[in-house]
Amino acid sequence: MHIHVNGRNVEITDAIKAYAKEKLGKVAAHYDQIQAIDIILSVIKNPSVNDSHVAEVNCRLSSELIRVEEKAESMYASIDLISDKLERQVRKYKERNLKSKSNLESIRTSSVPEDKE
Repeated sequence: MHIHVNGRNVEITDAIKAYAKEKLGKVAAHYDQIQAIDIILSVIKNPSVNDSHVAEVNCRLSSELIRVEEKAESMYASIDLISDKLERQVRKYKERNLKSKSNLESIRTSSVPEDKE
């Protein structure tokens, strides 16, 4: 599993990169089907915008793509918000996927014909 950190209109420091990888790496530990996480950090340079630090995440799973975006007053706050949001969505996807698999198993076991003697 790869975590890529890119920046738009902002210099990505080693501290921010390490913080983002640490926070979003915890999300990856919950579900083993995550193939890659792409993080895009950007700053809106308009002075009238309050929440000018934007964090976007594209999380590639084996069969789906989860995209999350958050804005905050600091880059660290936006990374915190996005990790919480991504964790909720990955957990929701995992539970839905496990539920559908268990439903398929119950359908398969109930539709097996019994031997009549």
